Amino acid sequence: MQFWKKIKKGVMGTTIVLTLGFSSYQSAVADILDVEKDELKFGFIKLTDMAPLAIASELGYFEDEGLFVTLEAQANWKVLLDRVITGELDGAHMLAGQPLAATIGYGTKAHIVTPFSMDLNGNGITVSNEVWELMKPHITYKDGKPVHPIKAESLKPVVEQFKDAGKPFNMGMVFPVSTHNYELRYWLASGGIHPGFYSPNDVSGQIQAEALLSVTPPPQMPATLEAGTIYGYAVGEPWNQAAVFKGIGVPVITDYEMWKNNPEKVFGLTKEFTEKYPNTTLALTKALIRAAKWLDENDNANRLEAVEILSRSEYVGADAEVIANSMTGTFEYEKGDKRAVPDFNVFYRYFATYPFYSDAVWYLTQMRRWGQIAEQKPDSWYDEVAKSVYRPDIYLKAAKMLVEEGHVEKADFPWESDGYKAPTPAEDIIDGIPYDGTKPNAYIDSLNIGLKSKEQIKGSEVVGG
Repeated sequence: MQFWKKIKKGVMGTTIVLTLGFSSYQSAVADILDVEKDELKFGFIKLTDMAPLAIASELGYFEDEGLFVTLEAQANWKVLLDRVITGELDGAHMLAGQPLAATIGYGTKAHIVTPFSMDLNGNGITVSNEVWELMKPHITYKDGKPVHPIKAESLKPVVEQFKDAGKPFNMGMVFPVSTHNYELRYWLASGGIHPGFYSPNDVSGQIQAEALLSVTPPPQMPATLEAGTIYGYAVGEPWNQAAVFKGIGVPVITDYEMWKNNPEKVFGLTKEFTEKYPNTTLALTKALIRAAKWLDENDNANRLEAVEILSRSEYVGADAEVIANSMTGTFEYEKGDKRAVPDFNVFYRYFATYPFYSDAVWYLTQMRRWGQIAEQKPDSWYDEVAKSVYRPDIYLKAAKMLVEEGHVEKADFPWESDGYKAPTPAEDIIDGIPYDGTKPNAYIDSLNIGLKSKEQIKGSEVVGG
């Protein structure tokens, strides 16, 4: 795509289109945004949910907006965030908790925003073969197969067995403010296993823990499991399916089974970037929305093509067969136990790309539940933080332009939303506790394990309430 750098924008935001014989490029766009910065570098981690970035690049959606984008894999989530903050990266595929944590000052302090949610679902929890064999006597079977969802109650006797033998039960997650950390904690707690607290003086997250969670980068999860350093992990694809293919572990539950259509990654930018380059921000959001639509359209008809793209070394770099195992409407649990899970990866339908405030609030409640937010906050605080980070105003402006250009349908977007989804019903969540983003403190108080809204960690004890 380097030849595009020779095309200069004309007056009034129009583009001089050169006919270069590239049949894949459609020159239907007459008026594009007069972007303030056209050469951009975006970061990502090697996970299948970076797909909107790869597709926007490969299908020319960025170029359609006058953007010349370089995509660069990053070593880990911390490096990725730091490089966005310093400006080495213009934006990145991020854990949803990263913009929120940075903005409130948990870890590195910086105001990060998101105008685009990248996907729903897409994660799983995998245990080692040894642990799976120990779990089996506590799992319900039907027609010779485990009944799903598998709840953490079946893991609790195994954790207790390890404790009685004097062995810590170690598990991996990808980052302290990752969806995977909060989902793993949610699943464990729903089964009566305490995953531990954080405090201002102890950021290990292992205060009072029965299962000890620590950070492992996603691509290293299978090898760390195989080495016996951890006994299970929560991660995005393709690293659960990789354990199945290697014969070293068994994915026991997907996040879709824990919380139907739960929010996942976001695209993050500094607030400074969005203010300095508003048209560029709109342009990149438009390209990402188009990529998300392509990934889901015609009942996932494009997924095999997406799998081929993602399997390339410059993107995820895993075998196409492994990526396809979860990307094309199925998910394999125990070897040979492949089941239909058509919504395991959702990129566009169900308003997946809209940055809902209620999604942000859920992450904040989990930070508070486990002590990363040390003190009680009023409901209004959760709302204010959500609105300072999640930017549906930018998103809807980009969507409106796409509708006018004929790339998307008006019905694809929740134009009248106040930013809060309807409460998630009890039957859609693993512990049967409904979630209402407008009432964060009441929700926190309804959860069985974890800090209640008025409690704090002092030393290694829970006080207050």
